[in-house]
Amino acid sequence: MRITDSTSLEGVTEQSFTCNDVPGVLFTPADATGPRPLIVLGHGGGQHKRAPGVVGPARHLVIAGGFAVVAMDAPGHGDRPQDETLARMAAENRAAMATGAEVAPRLAALHTYLATTSVREWKSVVSAVQTQENVGEGPVGYRGLSMGCGLGVPFVASDPRVRAAVLGLCGPLGLEADAARITVPVQFLVQWSDRFVPRESALALYDAFAAPVKTLHANPGDHGDVPRAELDDALRFFQRHLTNRHSG
Repeated sequence: MRITDSTSLEGVTEQSFTCNDVPGVLFTPADATGPRPLIVLGHGGGQHKRAPGVVGPARHLVIAGGFAVVAMDAPGHGDRPQDETLARMAAENRAAMATGAEVAPRLAALHTYLATTSVREWKSVVSAVQTQENVGEGPVGYRGLSMGCGLGVPFVASDPRVRAAVLGLCGPLGLEADAARITVPVQFLVQWSDRFVPRESALALYDAFAAPVKTLHANPGDHGDVPRAELDDALRFFQRHLTNRHSG
């Protein structure tokens, strides 16, 4: 793991890094010492490690919860080299969306393609990040919606260090077997009028999780209309399952 840049702003230190050619950013409290829980954030399709939907939640988890947070560019995203197969699949998805065709199977195929690489990479990055003195070997949580859920389900299912996961905005296609292996607490988000993930599909994935402790959060609106309050709920969820503290 090689730190390439470090800045501190409003109590949060952000360290850009590369780990086995995977670019990422580590967010920690500016005065962090000793072990603390680590949250892995998975970004949505077409986004990257410093997208607003990643940086905002990361800083909130650090400031309000004292967590360490790591985000990485998924294959073919952000500062990663372009992937011709991914570019073709993404173009086909956009064309299908433009015609109103069913996109769920196409999105599932794209997620499966990326997960073959991302799961291995994320495990390696978590191992490297936990050697840092401002993180240490504390429990691990995961938060990822949409593509972040499609890649996150196989990651959570295969890494025993993950103790709790916030997932959502995704259906079960290609994820059933991995979802059935997840027994850690799960908080799952559904947008009731999601144009990309019909509610029946999202509910089917929720049902597939084997976790004895799982909670469904359903909100009105389309795919991108997740309310800001869900960040606070995620914070409390991780505090409850990764620390001895629980606010609210």
